[in-house]
Amino acid sequence: MRIDVVSIFPEYLAALDLSLIGKARRQGLLDIRIHDLREATTDRHRTVDDTPYGGGAGMVMKPEPWAQALGAVLAAAPDPRPTLIVPSPAGAVFTQAMAHDLAELDHLVFACGRYEGIDERAIDWAREQFDVRAVSLGDYVLNGGEVAVLAMVEAVGRLIPGVVGNPESLVEESHSDGLLEYPVYTKPSSWRDRDVPEVLLSGDHARIAQWRRLEQFRRTAERRPDLLALLDPATLTSAERTAISENAAAVHGGHRPRPAH
Repeated sequence: MRIDVVSIFPEYLAALDLSLIGKARRQGLLDIRIHDLREATTDRHRTVDDTPYGGGAGMVMKPEPWAQALGAVLAAAPDPRPTLIVPSPAGAVFTQAMAHDLAELDHLVFACGRYEGIDERAIDWAREQFDVRAVSLGDYVLNGGEVAVLAMVEAVGRLIPGVVGNPESLVEESHSDGLLEYPVYTKPSSWRDRDVPEVLLSGDHARIAQWRRLEQFRRTAERRPDLLALLDPATLTSAERTAISENAAAVHGGHRPRPAH
């Protein structure tokens, strides 16, 4: 997969050289290229912003530098119509399902806005050249798009075959099946008077699988009940429905349930 990122702070994206994403770059699994928007300016001050029409606080990013920078990316693009992601609090919320969809594409381009955002005419122009998607990490505002891009590139990049060493770990993660991940434990089996649940020491893989599944439902009901509304009740077992109802009752009652052993 090729990923191009345009930013006025290219140094901000240095974290993409670290950990699994950095390793994937060195192995050629991910072709990530960072571009400085200011290199697409023509004045000696390398100006990328100006005051907003209609008044208001802050500055707006000028359209021409963006057209120049994105045009240069497009000229070297392996895909005639890449997908352009514009991080924005006004965009669709980024989810694991979206990460999977984006991981199927050959070329992603990210436009890191700053200040009060990018002149809308630049976005309209880009729609003629790119599949443009405005995407938000959540219902809050960041200083710029770089943090969002770091998160999205990692979420998408780790889904590319070969990036994560054990592909089975991708299947059992939070949100992979619409639920949060079950709690995990390691050695020692007893730590500061806290014991690992007995079932995990039993060696009974069927019981362990059932326990983990029910813990997923309990944890999701406690922390993200909104996710349960997306599930089809007809597909749930009686034990799963019980785990949901018991945990929901405990949360509404003002106390947390104790982990099942």
